[in-house]
Amino acid sequence: MLPKLNRVRKKKDFEVIFTKGKSFKNEFLILKFIKNNLPESRFGFVISKKVSQKAVMRNKVKRRLGEVARANIKNIKKGIDIVFIALPGIEKKNFLETKKQIENTLKKSGLI
Repeated sequence: MLPKLNRVRKKKDFEVIFTKGKSFKNEFLILKFIKNNLPESRFGFVISKKVSQKAVMRNKVKRRLGEVARANIKNIKKGIDIVFIALPGIEKKNFLETKKQIENTLKKSGLI
């Protein structure tokens, strides 16, 4: 689980990231990010009901994304807000496939 200071929590912050942030996409994930002028990077997760109607599955996907973010937090540049938007199909992938895709997307975007 990510520490509280590494989480995007406010609706206003999400709106800024969605409107002004840059984005990168892979087969089952969209990554949006923007500079935040803070000493730490923060992460947010969006998993809609299009991914799964079951809350259990959506929470499982959220926990997986959070674990990958926590594991890579030291490698990611400081002072950036990042939002992971899950697309349908991510619930069928195992953890290692998810981790590999996220790390590739982070490298492609220049955040690692």
